[in-house]
Amino acid sequence: MVKWIKNIWTGMRELLIITGLFIVLGVSAQSSSNHIRMGNFTYKKENYSEAEMMYRTALEKKPGMRQATYNLGNALYKQEQFDAAIAKYEDAIKGTDDKNLLSNYYYNLGNTYFQNEKYKQSIEKYKQALRNNSKNNDARHNLYLAQQKLKEQQQQQQQQQQQQDKQDQDKQDQNQNQQQDQQQQQEQNQNQEQQQQNAQPKEGQISREDAERLLKALEEDEKEVLDKLQKQKAQGRKTKAEKEW
Repeated sequence: MVKWIKNIWTGMRELLIITGLFIVLGVSAQSSSNHIRMGNFTYKKENYSEAEMMYRTALEKKPGMRQATYNLGNALYKQEQFDAAIAKYEDAIKGTDDKNLLSNYYYNLGNTYFQNEKYKQSIEKYKQALRNNSKNNDARHNLYLAQQKLKEQQQQQQQQQQQQDKQDQDKQDQNQNQQQDQQQQQEQNQNQEQQQQNAQPKEGQISREDAERLLKALEEDEKEVLDKLQKQKAQGRKTKAEKEW
């Protein structure tokens, strides 16, 4: 589990010394510091959207105020608005040279990238936190977690890529097989059409069956004619013989 820095920047030693603060909420002249204190109070009550509003009001009254900017990042983080939180942490980092503060800022920035599953970025931010404060054990702990998560993420991505490559190859093979089947079917259809065309007589020609029938009829007619001629010859010879008698 990612460890979270529980304390936020308050700008004062005692966070909850805000007696009577709610009475003056509607006073337009309220200072940015009062809005920060009110934001801290509502943050502790886990009313993060209300805390966000207070920190934004403080920034409207005093733009660029580092305390309000950093605490706004925390409120956004708690609402899982991670991209917006990152922007505020980056702004807060630009506003200080204090190494302890920078270590905390980079640490929370690393946590935000971690929650966004951007483990490479979170690793770099945890390293920055340790560069500014080598005793930040929470940063060291989360750095180890982020490195493990990055390894798992890369392995998962590799497996997904391998599965995708296999699916693409299977699909390509299937398409090739379908194309081959279609081509074979097309060639078979063309051969059948050609055979049918060859079997059908062309214009001015008769079919083979008709030709055979015609030839058979001619042969029968020829045989009949020959039979008649032979009979006639036989009768002629007989008549001639009778006359000679």
